[in-house]
Amino acid sequence: MKNFDIDQATAGQTARAVADGTITALAACEAAIARIEARDGSIHAVVVRDFERAREAARAFDAAGAAKQGLPLAGVPMTVKESNNVAGLPTTWGFADFAQRPIEADSVAVARLKAAGAIILGKTNVPVGLGDWQTVNPVYGRTLHPRDPSRTPGGSSGGAAAALAAGMVPLELGSDIGGSIRVPAHLCGVFGHKPTYGIVSMAGHMFPGTDGAEPELAVVGPLARSAADLALALAAIAGPDGDSAYRLALPPPRRRTLAEHRVLVLDTHPAAGTDAGVREPIGALAEALARAGATVLRQHDALPDLGQAHGQFRDMLLTILSRGAPNAAPIDAHAWMALKDAQVRLVRRWRALFTAVNVVITPPFGVAAFPHDDRPDWATRRLVIDGAEAPYGPQMAWPGVATFPGLPATAVPLGLTRDGMPTGAQVIGDVFADLTTIAFAGLLEQSGLAAVPR
Repeated sequence: MKNFDIDQATAGQTARAVADGTITALAACEAAIARIEARDGSIHAVVVRDFERAREAARAFDAAGAAKQGLPLAGVPMTVKESNNVAGLPTTWGFADFAQRPIEADSVAVARLKAAGAIILGKTNVPVGLGDWQTVNPVYGRTLHPRDPSRTPGGSSGGAAAALAAGMVPLELGSDIGGSIRVPAHLCGVFGHKPTYGIVSMAGHMFPGTDGAEPELAVVGPLARSAADLALALAAIAGPDGDSAYRLALPPPRRRTLAEHRVLVLDTHPAAGTDAGVREPIGALAEALARAGATVLRQHDALPDLGQAHGQFRDMLLTILSRGAPNAAPIDAHAWMALKDAQVRLVRRWRALFTAVNVVITPPFGVAAFPHDDRPDWATRRLVIDGAEAPYGPQMAWPGVATFPGLPATAVPLGLTRDGMPTGAQVIGDVFADLTTIAFAGLLEQSGLAAVPR
């Protein structure tokens, strides 16, 4: 492969280079380890390092020769979010009590990445209980933003996004219930994908010590430095567990060019403010799409009531997140069933909208990367929106647009704000239209409208 630069290569480029003999899996592994050791000291993203076993896996991969070279992630070095089980490594979710708990098996998603040829180098940092848009915990400490150590890289996949943004690895595995893939991708300037609810197994990504039903709303999905790598990773991890009688067959992208797309662009939400540093790049994107020939809409009568949906999402999310908490106030079964009914009706309304448009573009979050704030009570935290203080918690509204109805959403980086911090958008699609949102992100990347900042 001509002009191959292992330090800048995407996951797909790395896999092709390993397959054609340009580089060995071990050389790719050593290069990623060297980048982590050189760059992570001031960021603290890769908090669990498994370099010796990674080297062993890479050597075994190379020794297998042609038997493995055709795999989609052949020899690709990557890290995974700490909350994903990896046999032999801790899974704490940021709780010190779980630091010594043995993990005996890989999560389904991790096992599938390995089967696709990936080499797991270790794990990236998370907030306590995966419950914040910042990344700090008593087990591993704080992860800092690669561009400004006074600011957060986001959460809960904050270590994942920071490692990608700093160029340590080309691919990551995160998870998302309240924007935990999309928000850090937006704050760090990388790509991320929240899959359609239920298409990626959550087995092996459960609160430590629990074993039961997969949680409502939550998903596992990839983050990367290119849109194409999201598709590669999703293809590797998606699909039911092995004993299922069903097989996943995602529909192909709905359109092939930007000009063919009908796009609804939203930059305001009735429940949460949005800073000009986030709105303006999305507005510029809308104008660029129109110049490219796409049909760009700013409103549509079929759009569901975002304010009503946010209230229902908040009630469901708080019920899920407070399960087992000492002072939780659980709702009764009938109230839960009413929320499920509302969720089903909302999915129908979104499906009606997607008969008229192909994708919907919104902010993933209302601000760019913000200063660290350790106040435990979210009610006391503030963000600055258009120069004025605004409450912290309502920002759940933007990721909730896609989370509550279980829609796929792809985070795309749109460059830097005026003060030099990354910003982005989320591209939302119909249920099971994952390949449509990822392909649209890829078209934006190919046209120069989306790119990971250098």
